[in-house]
Amino acid sequence: MKKRWVAIVVVVCTVTLFFSILIGVQGRRDLVYASTSQLAKHNVAIVFGAGILNASTPSDALGDRLKVASELYHAGKAKSILVSGDNSSKDYSEPDVMRKTLVDKYKVPEDKIFVDYGGRRTYDTCIRAHDLWGVEHAILVSQEYHLPRAIWTCEKLGIESVGISASLQPYVYEAVYKRREILAIYKAFVDVRFWEPEYLGGEFVQDIDK
Repeated sequence: MKKRWVAIVVVVCTVTLFFSILIGVQGRRDLVYASTSQLAKHNVAIVFGAGILNASTPSDALGDRLKVASELYHAGKAKSILVSGDNSSKDYSEPDVMRKTLVDKYKVPEDKIFVDYGGRRTYDTCIRAHDLWGVEHAILVSQEYHLPRAIWTCEKLGIESVGISASLQPYVYEAVYKRREILAIYKAFVDVRFWEPEYLGGEFVQDIDK
């Protein structure tokens, strides 16, 4: 009987913890904006990687993130842009494609773009932005469903954040990504509380939040 009650208590505590995490993260939706005009000026906008095609073309989701980031820059809402993504192989570099797209397509000056090659996951991007790039305040650029988790993660790692939605169209597999987001939220909690970044590497690079 005692073991049964212990098991019940453990289950109740676990469920309560899961729901409190979910509610806490989803509460960051209040910090997600739909228009650049709604945002205060920041020194840095952070763009999260989201896949490239043929090693040279942004995916639809990433392309929209870059478009919105360029609008932030040209509207004077962000003085610089930090692009962070996967650079896991010689023939696959999200950050390089992101930078090239911002410069060539959206006419963002190259010296206003900073490139982080270790952003394989949201957690990596956030902790590297803070620890290596000195970012303490930022506008986060991503799709709407991803932003509450990104904002929450950055907050827990020392970056006061708001987000702007780059959900400009329907995306292939978007429904799948939205369902996976619930699991990703709990993974983010574990990362922030218990994990060390696998790819942090290096020392402080540059204080771009000034």
